[in-house]
Amino acid sequence: MSKLPTKADILQWISDNPALTAKRDIAKAFGVKGAARIDLKRMLKEIEADGHLRPRRRGRDDPDHLPPVSVLKVTGMDADGDLFLAPHDWQGSGPEPRILFVPAKDDPALAPGDRVLARLTEVTAEDHAFEGRLIRRLSTGPRRVLGIYRAGSEGGRILPVDKGNDKEWLVPSGLAEGARDGELVEAEQTGPRGRMGLPRARIVARLGDPGAAKAVSLIAIHEHGLRDDFPPEVIEQAENATAPDLGDRTDLRDLPLITIDPSDARDHDDACHAHADDDPKNPGGHVIWVAIADVAAFVTPGSPLDREARLRGNSTYFPDRVVPMLPDALSGDLCSLHEGVDRACIAVRMTVDAQGNKTGQTFVRGLMRSPASLHYEEVQAAIDGQPNDRTAPLLDRVLKPLYAAYGALRSARDRRQPLDLDLPERRIVLSEEGVVTSVAFRDRLDAHRLIEEFMILANVAAAEELERLRTTLLYRVHEEPGEDKIDSLRETARASGFSLPKGQVLRTAVLNRLLHDAADTELSELISMSTLRAMTQAYYAPQNLGHFGLALRSYAHFTSPIRRYSDLIVHRALIAAHDWGDDGLSEWDVAHLDETAKLISEAERRSMVAERDTNDRYLAAFMADKVGAEFAGRISGVQAFGVFVRLDETGADGLIPVRSLGSEYFRFDRDDQILTGTDSGMQIGLGQRVTVRLADAVPLTGGLTLELLALEGEPMRPKGRTARRAPAKGKRKPKKTARRG
Repeated sequence: MSKLPTKADILQWISDNPALTAKRDIAKAFGVKGAARIDLKRMLKEIEADGHLRPRRRGRDDPDHLPPVSVLKVTGMDADGDLFLAPHDWQGSGPEPRILFVPAKDDPALAPGDRVLARLTEVTAEDHAFEGRLIRRLSTGPRRVLGIYRAGSEGGRILPVDKGNDKEWLVPSGLAEGARDGELVEAEQTGPRGRMGLPRARIVARLGDPGAAKAVSLIAIHEHGLRDDFPPEVIEQAENATAPDLGDRTDLRDLPLITIDPSDARDHDDACHAHADDDPKNPGGHVIWVAIADVAAFVTPGSPLDREARLRGNSTYFPDRVVPMLPDALSGDLCSLHEGVDRACIAVRMTVDAQGNKTGQTFVRGLMRSPASLHYEEVQAAIDGQPNDRTAPLLDRVLKPLYAAYGALRSARDRRQPLDLDLPERRIVLSEEGVVTSVAFRDRLDAHRLIEEFMILANVAAAEELERLRTTLLYRVHEEPGEDKIDSLRETARASGFSLPKGQVLRTAVLNRLLHDAADTELSELISMSTLRAMTQAYYAPQNLGHFGLALRSYAHFTSPIRRYSDLIVHRALIAAHDWGDDGLSEWDVAHLDETAKLISEAERRSMVAERDTNDRYLAAFMADKVGAEFAGRISGVQAFGVFVRLDETGADGLIPVRSLGSEYFRFDRDDQILTGTDSGMQIGLGQRVTVRLADAVPLTGGLTLELLALEGEPMRPKGRTARRAPAKGKRKPKKTARRG
């Protein structure tokens, strides 16, 4: 090194290497030699005088003692919201001391894994030995990578599985933890960041064969930091839980509340029932009951179950497994509204008029017994005239009244005009060994829409009830999209032959007109996906900012407490507001509502990305043996670096790199989302039909690379600059699809 390190450099080294703080260690790390070592010694003395470095003289260094200024790591938060620290590298013979973090008003938010320099005060307390006050944050939690380990003669390398990360990591000798060549591993960065060369890492977990079929979701679990294992105390609390008896609950066991779920569902959050309203003041009206699993009776504030559920935020669903918010003893058993057994619930009785407008609501804490757990397909088949042995006895007295009430709600929905995005849902089917056997699109049935409308109505009722009672709650917020997103959607619509008018108040009805214009055309899915991308991400907040997509003033999640922590908070708010028991919203819940909202909103986004990445990897695995095959598709995105294509057969997205289009230069028009060849004049844009060849499929990253064979039915010319020099008549322009009349 040509010059001395700064004090900041040295403090960073101390943070990353707390066991290597002797002068010779630091001199070696920074390449300090000769006379410069004298200046380094002086600098270390100054750092020691500031309290940042403990002297390491033989016989005087007590490993069981913490100096008044120490490098610490953030370990996590307890149920009361207090943050705790621990020594970064504890060498003592006794247990690691616990340190309570005492934040100042302007301190930055700290997260587990962060390294800090803190001033310590020894205290006498039940659960901690020191209090720590922040001097400075030295680094955020160590950067982690998931990848394939490749062994070498001196250490090894890690090839990341993230398709957005192509930079290898170096694993020095002694830090491989016995990993074998080709194994899937998780590693964390070691040493200072931003140094020249490859980042260095130590392996912290060996995850086995990356080619194993069931490793796909495991990759996502580790890559996105999902909590896959429950602590022993959480499992113990769940397994010791017992079902509550009737007590002061309302007896709903004679009410035929049925559950309607996917055929492979293990947990049943919600049940419903409807009948004609016999109130003469409500002619043609309906009474709708929605009963929801009473998870709050089992997951009480501040308990181990509660702390773990809050950290998880929600359940995450993969094609081969579920990472649940609650242990199976609750999610798959005691909380789940299985047929034929008594189950605790919180239920709402709602009345709607003949036009589907909600006219009243009453909440109760009850005990129910479902007569049937049905799935969507058999319910729809029964209504369509093909009942089976399970649905035939329920057809007239249960199912038909449900559909009659749904008809009224659908009328109200049509008037309200929520965003009408009815995108097909992709279904990945796996064998018992975890191999993809097929990829198809789920049918969207009226049975799905019925349950959706009932749940929306119940969620609105919960929000309005808590507002009426002036009680704290978590809203589900969906803000209207920003002008830049709508401008981008407008350009996509224009490039596709449609229009999205400017200069008017943005309402869902305006967007629905665009979706309606594109319906029944070849560009319907493109416009629907572009509209979806223009929307903001919904989130949770104690403040009510409305729900743009559903066109609702007040909305809260109430109907899925087995798999969403937000719903559990709403249940507790209802319990406290109605004085149903001592397991309602606690003072701590109320005081930390903002923090909880941010935590579970982030958890939801993390789960969404993990689920998407897993589906991409499964699709790539499904396509891997089809390399070289030809597929039809449509251009779904255009960027300067290439063209994205959605394949018709599977809905998979692949990339045509711009470099594969030939040797000519392609100019990218961001406004029109078109690539134009400077030699040939060929134009490639949104919505065009293409035939492609699958050039590569990488299951580990989920990446599909395509080669363009034909554009709008016209074969591509051979690659090469000369071949691209075509006359003007050879130009291909993005096809404008006429609007439906």
